[in-house]
Amino acid sequence: MTESILLQTLKGKATSRPPFWFMRQAGRVLPNYLKLKENYTFWQMMQKPEVAAEVTLMPVYDLGVDAAILFSDILVIPYALGMGLDFTDAGPVFENPLAQRSKPLQGLNPDPSKLNYIYDVVDEIIKTRPANIPLIGFCGAPLTVLLFMLQGLGRKGDFPDAIKFIYQNKKTTQKLVEELTDLSVVYAQEQINHGVEVFQLFDTHAGLIPFDLYEELFLPATQKMAEAVRAKNVPFIFFPKGVGTGIGEITPEHCDFLSIDWQTSLPTARKLVHPEIGLQGNIDPRLLFGPQEEIEKSLEGYIEFGSRNQNWIFNLGHGFIPGLPYENAKFLADWVKSANWKRNS
Repeated sequence: MTESILLQTLKGKATSRPPFWFMRQAGRVLPNYLKLKENYTFWQMMQKPEVAAEVTLMPVYDLGVDAAILFSDILVIPYALGMGLDFTDAGPVFENPLAQRSKPLQGLNPDPSKLNYIYDVVDEIIKTRPANIPLIGFCGAPLTVLLFMLQGLGRKGDFPDAIKFIYQNKKTTQKLVEELTDLSVVYAQEQINHGVEVFQLFDTHAGLIPFDLYEELFLPATQKMAEAVRAKNVPFIFFPKGVGTGIGEITPEHCDFLSIDWQTSLPTARKLVHPEIGLQGNIDPRLLFGPQEEIEKSLEGYIEFGSRNQNWIFNLGHGFIPGLPYENAKFLADWVKSANWKRNS
């Protein structure tokens, strides 16, 4: 069997087109997901292996993507650290946020066994996936996860209380980052032990602090995660959304591929990012609210970049947005496969 187009690209092999998958592809825009969701809470969907595996693989069947990404959430790590967590209709909420505690480090009690249900999900996906579809594992990066832990908010907000805490409590922040990173390393390696073949670290809120502070407090954790994943011979993708020209400071020690947000053009990113690092991204998901002729016109602008850069994964600059028309998501997927990428391979 020939190797999947995603794994070939991650290993530096030439392919006839870029591979593609979409962040937040498991749900949100898929009618079959929205129908399934009527019968379960988010927690229930994540914790039932058959259901989570079905949702993970749904985009493979409904969109035709080149890879599946584990259906889970970045906040399973603080849950395994002993924080009370509930997934509400307004988003995830922590019952006792760390920034409101007099001693934030007390009460954190890492229990890796609280993540075991996720490995059962991975096992089920590996057992039931189509041939040649790799499984991408993931977790949240310490800054983004810590912001939720500190402030306890649902999905909205720019985390002012959490950012204030970081500036006021650098040493405590560093200790919290160490706790998060240590458990995340165990989590990543265990996902790989169960069959995950690619790993992505999501730092959705990386741009909320200046890059020099990010580099000091949080980037070392990325390097530690990258080393742990690569020790298992699995490629490591890093997505630090919103860091702007900070992408020029990311080195091959931090990742194999760097996911680029929609604020930065791919030609600009290619000039800034170390040449040994491949790129992923950066389609603006909001483009998919437009008519298909406008979508196609924008996508054609990617042909030149894709023809010259084999080390690029076609993806969004952030995740699918709820309410996007499924027809447009499918149009995007079909376009990638049918476009003439002007490659010789």
